[in-house]
Amino acid sequence: MWLSKVLCVFYLIAVCAAQDPQDAPTPQPTTAYVPPVPVLLNGKSSLEAFPTEKVELTCSVPGSSDWTFTWYTSSGEKVDPGPNFSFSEDRSLLTVTVQNEATYSCEGLHKTRNVPTRRSNPLQLRVSENIPKPTVTRSANFNPMFPGEKITFTCMLQEFSGWEYLWYHNTKELPVGGRTHEVAVSPSAGGKYHCRAKRGKFPSYSAESEAASLVVSEPPTPSLRLLTPWPDVFEDEGVEFSCEVSDFDWTYTWYKDQKKLEEDSVLSLDEGEGMLNITSARRTDQGGYGCRAHLESRGVNSGLSNITRLTVYENLPKPAIKKEPAFSQMYVGETVNFTCSVSVASGWEYLWYKDENQLLDSGEAVVSVSLGSSDGGNYWCKARRGGTTTTGQSEIIQLDVLEIPTPLLKPVTKWVDVFPTEGVKFHCGIQGGPGWKYTWYKDSEQLRAGDSVSFDSDGATLSISSASAGHRGQYECKGNLQDRPVISLSSSPRALTVYGKKPTLTVRQDPEYKVMYPGESVSFVCHLDVIGNAPEWEYMWYKDDQPLAESLKNFTRKLTGTADFGSYKCQAKRGSSEVFTTDSSQPVTLAVKEKRPKPSIILQPDVGQLYIGEPASFECKLEPSSEWNYYWSKDGESLPTTSGSFKIDAVSLPHSGTYECKAERNKTKFLTEHSDKRRLIISEIPVPSLKRVTPWLDVFPTESVTLSCGMQLNGSIWEYVWYKDSAEVAEVSEDVSFGGDRTSLSIASASALHHGTYSCSGKLKSRSVRSNGSSTLTLRVYDKKPVVTLMQDPVHSLMHTEDSVSFGCHVSVSSDWDYHWYQDGKLTVTSGDRHNISSAVTANTGSYQCQVTRGAKTILSSERSRAVQLEIKERPRASVILKTGWSEVFSTDSLALECEVLDGQDKWNYTWYKEEQEIELVTSERHIVTPQNDPDQSGYTCRGIRSGRPAYSKRSSLFKTKNLLLKRRLLLSISGIIFFGIIAIFLGCIVCRVLRKPVEKDEKPEEANLFLSMAQLKGFIDDPCPLVEYITDASLNATLKEVEENGTICSETTPLPISSQENGVMADGQDKAENNGGLTSFQH
Repeated sequence: MWLSKVLCVFYLIAVCAAQDPQDAPTPQPTTAYVPPVPVLLNGKSSLEAFPTEKVELTCSVPGSSDWTFTWYTSSGEKVDPGPNFSFSEDRSLLTVTVQNEATYSCEGLHKTRNVPTRRSNPLQLRVSENIPKPTVTRSANFNPMFPGEKITFTCMLQEFSGWEYLWYHNTKELPVGGRTHEVAVSPSAGGKYHCRAKRGKFPSYSAESEAASLVVSEPPTPSLRLLTPWPDVFEDEGVEFSCEVSDFDWTYTWYKDQKKLEEDSVLSLDEGEGMLNITSARRTDQGGYGCRAHLESRGVNSGLSNITRLTVYENLPKPAIKKEPAFSQMYVGETVNFTCSVSVASGWEYLWYKDENQLLDSGEAVVSVSLGSSDGGNYWCKARRGGTTTTGQSEIIQLDVLEIPTPLLKPVTKWVDVFPTEGVKFHCGIQGGPGWKYTWYKDSEQLRAGDSVSFDSDGATLSISSASAGHRGQYECKGNLQDRPVISLSSSPRALTVYGKKPTLTVRQDPEYKVMYPGESVSFVCHLDVIGNAPEWEYMWYKDDQPLAESLKNFTRKLTGTADFGSYKCQAKRGSSEVFTTDSSQPVTLAVKEKRPKPSIILQPDVGQLYIGEPASFECKLEPSSEWNYYWSKDGESLPTTSGSFKIDAVSLPHSGTYECKAERNKTKFLTEHSDKRRLIISEIPVPSLKRVTPWLDVFPTESVTLSCGMQLNGSIWEYVWYKDSAEVAEVSEDVSFGGDRTSLSIASASALHHGTYSCSGKLKSRSVRSNGSSTLTLRVYDKKPVVTLMQDPVHSLMHTEDSVSFGCHVSVSSDWDYHWYQDGKLTVTSGDRHNISSAVTANTGSYQCQVTRGAKTILSSERSRAVQLEIKERPRASVILKTGWSEVFSTDSLALECEVLDGQDKWNYTWYKEEQEIELVTSERHIVTPQNDPDQSGYTCRGIRSGRPAYSKRSSLFKTKNLLLKRRLLLSISGIIFFGIIAIFLGCIVCRVLRKPVEKDEKPEEANLFLSMAQLKGFIDDPCPLVEYITDASLNATLKEVEENGTICSETTPLPISSQENGVMADGQDKAENNGGLTSFQH
């Protein structure tokens, strides 16, 4: 093949070489190559982008694909791969990560021919300055919104296009898309919603929008207000209600007693403004009013408002008036109170009248009149309210007002300037009537009867039996009406002058402090006890007997230190030519201490903890204590007291805190240092816990009981008080004793006297603080030992083996018993309150008793219960008897079995079992076994059942029916064949002997041996039975019905004895064999 190709090539070369050049074809002119123009497209990317967004540009040559491309920007620069540029493999796809605006173009180069294309069309990429940010708008601007409404959020983004939208709820992205997002308002829908957008193959995301809030709340419950001032009105009064919701354009529906109201002649409803107006109340308008609000524009309904009850009375009441005090005549200056009251409704304004003229200060229920001379007259009142309802007039009260007289004071003696030991009398009297008593005053201070001063019976006469300097002064008198707070004006004063001795000087210190401190000021006054008409007195002052440069009656000094400590006194003198000098006054010692004092706080009782209700007292201790004002603070806050001590009658938890005090001089305002702080702790009084120590609270005589009482905390500071039936258990008796601090109560031997309800309370050992009572425990004491009742279930004195019987030992009272069981007087078991015998045996026969005990140290035992006699007998046994006799062997294919309960006197029903399975619908004593119902020749048992006792017998022994009928038939057939064979042989022998011919002895043939020898008979033993061929399956399976139809061969029904041993031979003796036809039965 390759040789032919080589020859063809040589041939062509030779032809070409042999051609004449002139014969060569004229060359055709070559066509010029025109470069194609690639197409530049932006695909799915937008030419409007924002920084960091990615844009894809594709460059392709129409109709051809074998090109590679080069990319250029508008400046002519070649685009190379970099952070912001990436290419596909053939560079036909340029991916630009946008940073700045630019114009892109491309050129192609053929992969095989290496020819270029022209420059493509340019594409300008415009870049936004910022990443776009959407805005979220709402379809409804309601705040709040209510469950069941709907709202639509819209994500608005004007820049660029091709966006997909993402929605967020409380910063969690929602599985929805689209420019809008509809929300079904629910409580969980509240929160902030925002969105952002994405676009492009390489998703570029906008900025997140500002969040739009959705506030969700339940519809407001309107507030029902009664605009009229009272909820109880009288007929024809007006009533106005308002139903209010905080905002929105709500409409309202009104209800009375849960039923919607409709407008009528007196009831007007303004559903828009939420007003209900009853212009004229009726009795039928009485009831409970409520309202609901509806926002119809949004389909929102509120709940029912609060209910306001309106009461409507039928008749107007009559006001009652009274006067306090009730005297018919009053005096000027006294005050009388008139009270007007209406027993029903409220909001009354009271109108007061005097002598048909209305009082200006009316309106209040109580009017107080400070009586003047013109206030006498007749007083009455009315009541009104609302300007429309006015009651009738009250009863009239008459008031008489008298002027208070002025007493006249005159001396009984003729002189009023006296000397010591001289007597003086004054008289005071009031014209106008009796009933006055008089009070005397000296220098405006009330006089009391003394050694030399006395009064007559009504105090009208003042007697001074022996005047002295102490009686000098201005005397006045007043009268007061007995049993009335009426006091007359003071009489004109009269002066009494008593001379007798030299005047006495007294230095008065102001303030009168025994000890003073630097910075305080002190004033001294030299007081002269006699005031005369002589010239002015001149004073001389001394400190520690050294004269001071002071000449006035008083002088003031500001203390600078202990240098001011000393004894101060004064003298007085008057006159010019003859100077009268008094004796020196008694000195006044002024003590000055340098150190600022510091008070101390004393708390009583002085303990760290007090309980609620205890009294407590604080004392800010500072000597002397009467010169100071005190300032108290608790936990840094001032207390409203300036006393040096204060008492809290019953402390409470708010009194806990830190207390401190400081003192200020009541005149000089000098302050001490702060005292040390004192902490007061107040605690609730604990309640003791009452517990039982013994396990039970219902006991019997002679049992012991112990109860304990104790506090959970600080139990050692308490002792306890015990109560029985709310009475204190104070005495310790022979049977009752207490533990230490009475923390326990023990009853050694309980009796009926101890029956009752016990409680306890705590009492502080150191203070009179008692706790509340504990919870109660009731102790029940029975009057005799517990009675035990023995119950048997079932209640039969005679039972049989396999029966179950249960004894219950019942104690009707108390608990926590231990149970003891006895049989025939012997303890058998200590167990629970029941003694069960699941399957009785004859050994369970006996007399049963039970007894209960409880307690550890002192054991309480009941008497034994009454004896319950139980006798257990053996349960009667059933037996299966074969009723098919020998004579029925050839007349039937079935076996009759009979169940018999030995020693049974009553009538029984029977249950038959085949291979341990109950045979249904067979309850008679006889059961027929046929080849149809028992092809497998099973084993049978039975037992008797009845309604009496015992209810059932023991099950019989197992009876097997394997080929029993066949065996009997075979045995009878063989016996018959042998019997009749012997008879036939015997008869044949006789016949042959009679009929045979005599022969000659020589011709006498050899006699045949008619009878078989024993050896021959033995040879026939193993031969097959000649009746086998006549015994077929059909004959064996003949039904009982066929046998009955064909009749019976023999009527003998004597039962055959049955052996319980499988495959054994049953022989019951010679007499039974004879009764059964002389045959022996076999049972397999």
